Amino acid sequence: QVQLVESGGDLVQPGGSLRLSCTASGIRFSNYEMSWYRQAPGKERELVARITSGGATNYVDSVKGRFTISRDNVKKTMFLQMNSLQPEDTAVYYCNSYWSTINQEFWGKGTLVTVSS
Repeated sequence: QVQLVESGGDLVQPGGSLRLSCTASGIRFSNYEMSWYRQAPGKERELVARITSGGATNYVDSVKGRFTISRDNVKKTMFLQMNSLQPEDTAVYYCNSYWSTINQEFWGKGTLVTVSS
């Protein structure tokens, strides 16, 4: 079966760093655009960062310069390096994969990031 499994969420102090991982199985990983979304309580889910099958990246303005998205097609894993974390970054972070050619999309179950003193 297709699975996307996130890991790395934790409680961290403001200014701290975390590295999230999303490992995929059951898909041709290299064909898929990979994205990180997040959702805080009472807020809409928002796109945080995206990396295309060709390696192009995109970020929401609020994380530019602090977060870095990357992928390892051999390990079928996507990463999100998060630096200078702020309380506003607190959310459940979700892994998403999308192959436009066949209009196919998958979601992980999420990992919780809490930024607090």
